[in-house]
Amino acid sequence: MSDVTEVTDEKQPVITPVRVIVALCLFAPFVAMLWVGSYAKTEPTFIGIPFFYWYQMLWVLISTALTVVAYTLWQRDQRARKGGASK
Repeated sequence: MSDVTEVTDEKQPVITPVRVIVALCLFAPFVAMLWVGSYAKTEPTFIGIPFFYWYQMLWVLISTALTVVAYTLWQRDQRARKGGASK
């Protein structure tokens, strides 16, 4: 009888500091927007715009920046896992 062993090429998910940072970058805007009590007010105003509105518009810009950071870190992590050179 021959002993047959199964070899799987599937890699187990790995939690690394970079992946934690990516997750936090993507999760932060959701927390900021879902915590309505923190920004449900009119003061302080900014150029006549109540806080409620300019806070949300500011998070559009912050979310964009965080998504770019997360994407860049993710791409670098994927290249490193495949053995490629990181930029």
